[in-house]
Amino acid sequence: MAFLVWRFRDTRSLDEYPVAPPTDAPLVSVIIPARNEAHNIARCLRSVLAAAYPSLEVIVIDDHSTDGTGAIARAIAADDAAAQRRVPGETRASQQPEPRVRVITAPALAPGWFGKQWACHAGSQLAKGSLLCFTDADTSHGPELISRSVNALTARRADLFTVAGRQEMLSFWEKVIQPSVFATLLARYGGLEAMSRSTHPLDKIANGQFIVVRREPYERLGGHGAVRGHVAEDLRLAQLFTEQGLAAHMVLARDHLSTRMYTSLCEIRRGWGKNLYAAGRDTLSLGPITRRLLPFIYPIPPLVPLMPMGVLALALLGTWGSGALWFGLIAGTTNLLFWFGVYAFSGLNPLWALWHPVANVVLSGICAESAWKGSRVEWKGRRYESV
Repeated sequence: MAFLVWRFRDTRSLDEYPVAPPTDAPLVSVIIPARNEAHNIARCLRSVLAAAYPSLEVIVIDDHSTDGTGAIARAIAADDAAAQRRVPGETRASQQPEPRVRVITAPALAPGWFGKQWACHAGSQLAKGSLLCFTDADTSHGPELISRSVNALTARRADLFTVAGRQEMLSFWEKVIQPSVFATLLARYGGLEAMSRSTHPLDKIANGQFIVVRREPYERLGGHGAVRGHVAEDLRLAQLFTEQGLAAHMVLARDHLSTRMYTSLCEIRRGWGKNLYAAGRDTLSLGPITRRLLPFIYPIPPLVPLMPMGVLALALLGTWGSGALWFGLIAGTTNLLFWFGVYAFSGLNPLWALWHPVANVVLSGICAESAWKGSRVEWKGRRYESV
């Protein structure tokens, strides 16, 4: 546990980079793929339009939504265009500003593509910016997010730049499970700065909730078409950039990006279930034997933090001796203090850490179900086969 804290020590913050947009600010094309996001799209789109960045276009790709997502986005786009036209005096048509927001219906999904990648690809084909920003419809942007990110990308000489934002957790199961998931990711990748500096593709990850790329290398590598069949396109993009000798960096931005990924236990199960195994394979170097064993091993890691509790229970029952009792007490106390820190860092009352055994058992179950499904992925009414 102390090792994980030590690995996270040098993580950098987006607040370290200037808020003022650069001189001759490059055009940033913000691309928002959205499928059945009527409950999220208004908040997301309005937050993007409130950005303190002078050179911005927004492209919403409505991926055949059936809940009115496109209509909501078009209404906001119309309001924004009307606000742009509200200038004193009479304005000629030729002088009217170009609308900042376009809402496009995605083409019919092509075979072999995941829906999100297909929508992002469609948006990138329409974008005019030298920087492309892909962001999820369930995010909320702070006004300084884009300007600071452009400055950070430039200062760090990154080709792909991404941030770790704040996760909104409102319901009981969100508060119980989500911190445990992110602690697992911390255990795998460590500090963000160490991950950014690494030149090993398997040490890379990106946050698909907000990714900024330079257009030229993105297109040269094939864009989202290069990761069309991977369930975790953000992870594979970061790995692909690294494989080609390009820089993929991540910093912490908890005050600038917030996301509510899931709202219930059912959504958590479906959401993480589609990613944990099918995408987890992309984070490991697997031989033929380990690939066969992986589905059986996968549910075990979430249960490892419960080992001190198990040892303590057996010692109290008299099954093991006093050495096991002291080990259980010391290791269990240390373990609990670590989880207090995890839940506090997640913005929750540290006492939520008392639920971490439940979280780890549930997470193990989700891993088991995800491993059982293997490459099969179901999401938002579609079925895929992840490569």
